[in-house]
Amino acid sequence: MSEEVLHVTRDGRVATVTLNRPASKNALNPALVAALAHELTKLGDDAGVGAIVLTGAGDAFCSGADLKAALMDPSAMGDIEARLERFHDIIRAVVGAPQPVLAAVDGPAVGFGCDLALACDLRVGTERAYFQEKFVRIGLVPDGGGSLWLPQMIGVGRALELMLLGEPVEGRRALELGLVNKLVAPELLMPTTLELARRIAAGPPIANTGIKRSVRASLTAVALALGHEKEAQLRCLHSQDFLEGTMAWMQKREPVFSGN
Repeated sequence: MSEEVLHVTRDGRVATVTLNRPASKNALNPALVAALAHELTKLGDDAGVGAIVLTGAGDAFCSGADLKAALMDPSAMGDIEARLERFHDIIRAVVGAPQPVLAAVDGPAVGFGCDLALACDLRVGTERAYFQEKFVRIGLVPDGGGSLWLPQMIGVGRALELMLLGEPVEGRRALELGLVNKLVAPELLMPTTLELARRIAAGPPIANTGIKRSVRASLTAVALALGHEKEAQLRCLHSQDFLEGTMAWMQKREPVFSGN
């Protein structure tokens, strides 16, 4: 299954991990979540890897959790806390990897897909890339560390604006805000990202690891943020507002939230 939903390739000391569900814009179903956490953890433990590139197949980085599949699974809500932990395993693997992780973002990075891109150490985007903390549109909260990453990157006011309104941030504005390090044409995305990854991987591994860990300061901050997000998300997932939000999304109408 992991071979179908996730591709991992190696070029010298650079490993490329490609989410491979292009028909769903690389939405995260249970198989992809498990494969991604496993492969990122394994690459992090590999001393032969100097940098990791994370990207998506087709014209999308990641559209977030596969909500359609989850809504059709009668068991989905029964183990929702465990499912959230499996998503968080991905973020912990990205942040905890000693090697720098670079996101190559084309098209949408939405919901958890946005948080996943923001969790990476560097981001290269295309002119058609966009980042969207869309959770609030269906009565949810960011649950991949977005409440930590965004304030650090763009300040509290702008971070709250993006999370409270759930509006997309297009490529040019993402560059202005500092959400991406480089902005390139779609055809230059992988060549540019891989060249950057090769330069990093050719550097001193001990120093690279030290820089990443020093800048990240402490995994405690990540753990606290993920814990707060999980607590809030569980409340949201059991609310009538989430039901209304998902029904409105499926029916392509504006939701009417009640606070219940």
